[in-house]
Amino acid sequence: MKVLLSIKPEFAFKIFDGEKKFEFRKVIFKNPDIRTVVVYASSPVQQVIGEFEIDDILSSSPNEIWELTKKYSGISEIYFHEYFENRLVAHAIKIKNTKK
Repeated sequence: MKVLLSIKPEFAFKIFDGEKKFEFRKVIFKNPDIRTVVVYASSPVQQVIGEFEIDDILSSSPNEIWELTKKYSGISEIYFHEYFENRLVAHAIKIKNTKK
């Protein structure tokens, strides 16, 4: 099963360049059968640019998720912590097999 995620273009393109190997979310899919993410690059691109398979989904405290993913996060530590501010749980989708 597939899901469509809207991702800021600066991060979406990093996924397909191999620089970003984790996509971070405050809320994760309710359906456990989701295996593929279709990537919609939001404004100003506003189009589907590819898809990737989900290798794994990590869920833990923001600090622990950052420590596990920072090498291939594709974002700054400041941006990460601002995004998850006041959250007890952070989710990181581990990316594999990208396809433009």
